[in-house]
Amino acid sequence: MRKTMVDVPTRDGVADAYLVRPDGVEPAPGVLVYQDAFGLRPRLTEMADRIAARGYVVLVPNLLYRGGRAPQFDLSDLADPDRRGGVIGEIMPLVRALTTDLIVSDAGSYLDFLAAQDGVAPGAVPLPAPGPPDGAENQGPAVALVGYCMGGMNAIRTAEAYPDRIAAVGSFHAGRLVTDQPDSPHLRVGEITAELYLAHADNDGSMTPENIETLEAALDRAGVRYTSELYEGTRHGFTMADTAAYSEAGEKRHWTNLFALLDRALPAHPRG
Repeated sequence: MRKTMVDVPTRDGVADAYLVRPDGVEPAPGVLVYQDAFGLRPRLTEMADRIAARGYVVLVPNLLYRGGRAPQFDLSDLADPDRRGGVIGEIMPLVRALTTDLIVSDAGSYLDFLAAQDGVAPGAVPLPAPGPPDGAENQGPAVALVGYCMGGMNAIRTAEAYPDRIAAVGSFHAGRLVTDQPDSPHLRVGEITAELYLAHADNDGSMTPENIETLEAALDRAGVRYTSELYEGTRHGFTMADTAAYSEAGEKRHWTNLFALLDRALPAHPRG
């Protein structure tokens, strides 16, 4: 595989990102991976490599680039449950500052950058409203989104804002998909055209059983194609092998369901 760090121009600056291409497979569909709150780090690049190995061009942007290039924090204590809270306390101001407007604006930049890369599979479609921040017309191939924790919520917002550019969304242990705010993600799911796979952590205060029920009801009313599953016995962040929340069984199940989603909604060329 061909791996490199790249800079993605955005409305507010430059986002550092990891780009990985499969060997010997061109053109290849694009996959945009949205990080958890702990940022762009070896665990995320490992996961991107695993997706790329199946025949996808994968981009992993630093969603918190406004706070500096990755790594922005000392993440050596993530596997220690007694110290994890301190790391989260440092990161949360950057997470809270990422408003819906910023998420949508950045998403357009990430999608445009991925679409412009050599070897990304064709299939251009018009970019509908709200479009890029300057209102310019744009085109790009449909891609898949994969989001973890905060990245799951960002992925849903991206699918709502750019429906004709997103073929599939895999969301894993996402939080805040249902809130009491007027811009809660569940209120705009009717704009989604992608197929969704939603994997919820058990006993997750950021996505309670009541939240899951509300989200599923909204998806049903909107006629969205989706699968929503609770991963019993897991915690928020269960896919992340470098954190105290990791579940080996949960991670394995996540790969099985993610690859099944990609095979259905955005199949790569057969590997030979």
